[in-house]
Amino acid sequence: MAREHLPIPDPKHVGLTTYDAKDPNTKYPPIKELRPPDGAPNVVIVLIDDVGFGASSAFGGPCNTPVMERLAAAGLKLNRFHTTALCSPTRQALLTGRNHHSVGMGAITEMATSAPGNNSIRPKEKAPLAETLKLNGYSTAQFGKCHEVPGWEVTPVGPFHQWPTGSGFEHFYGFVGGEANQYYP
Repeated sequence: MAREHLPIPDPKHVGLTTYDAKDPNTKYPPIKELRPPDGAPNVVIVLIDDVGFGASSAFGGPCNTPVMERLAAAGLKLNRFHTTALCSPTRQALLTGRNHHSVGMGAITEMATSAPGNNSIRPKEKAPLAETLKLNGYSTAQFGKCHEVPGWEVTPVGPFHQWPTGSGFEHFYGFVGGEANQYYP
């Protein structure tokens, strides 16, 4: 299956199409569920706010994080990532693999302006990693904080295209915005 262009085009039916479905020679290929390529790795991205690169024991730091150590030992550690001192730009850069200004996130969403690179709106042509994974047959989910949605779109009626479920995640369990009630999550 070619994966150079996403979404992957539907397969074309080549062959005999009969007028009557009762014709015994009518054969159609089975519908196949889209799956990741054979041997494709599982992808787990962990982003924790307000934690420096060297804080976790998984990266040699003093904070004991045994589960993170096991995940890191069995996986791939990415250690050449540009981060900012702010939540939203770092998240948007990690979720898209692009510079935070090129995806509209020059500051946190509540500080957005109409200036290019600072409007908190991810351009449609800058697909998030979750969307690319989903279009390749992966199951996707986001848990916890989502501080990538423009402030004026955080309403019960949307629009929802910048929310996690509009950005490639099939499931989202968390909160949209920069904070939540720590006593009533």
